Amino acid sequence: MFVVVTGGSGSGKSEFSENLLLRMDEGKGGRFYLATMFPFDEESLRRIERHREMRKDKGFTTVECYTGLNSLLLPAVKGKKPSVLLECMSNLTANEFYQEGGAGVRTPEAVMEGIRNLRAQTDHLVVVSNEVFSDGVSYDASTEAYKKALGEINRRMAAESDALIEVVYSIPVCHKGGLL
Repeated sequence: MFVVVTGGSGSGKSEFSENLLLRMDEGKGGRFYLATMFPFDEESLRRIERHREMRKDKGFTTVECYTGLNSLLLPAVKGKKPSVLLECMSNLTANEFYQEGGAGVRTPEAVMEGIRNLRAQTDHLVVVSNEVFSDGVSYDASTEAYKKALGEINRRMAAESDALIEVVYSIPVCHKGGLL
């Protein structure tokens, strides 16, 4: 099953997504947390540590993946496909869009190739993304191009997903798939 979970900053989408994957997954094929936040400053290090603390006893193996999702290979455990939580798409998109060696203007295509790569390798894939489109602020051209790429990725994932859930103030709202 492929599930996309979205919501605003601080909405509770990370905790919801972790618990959703735990409910969906029996853990027989392994459970991976794909961490996409590049640790570039003190704030990012604090956020990374907070997320590690949230999932520390949930049986996840953390794999850091900042770019190149399309070439990531995950091991099967006892012949069973693993389950994966990718946290989060906005970071992966920024990494692909801005980092040297990233996909640049090809970011939507590269990321979706990566999603399809993961889907082929997993029993369950839950991808967390951010809703960053409603603040009404005009940004510089580079940031607007990034937002456009993230929006395209979110639309494509939503179309291909089995379920789409928005978390609003820690309340999940199912837009597709009837998973709740």
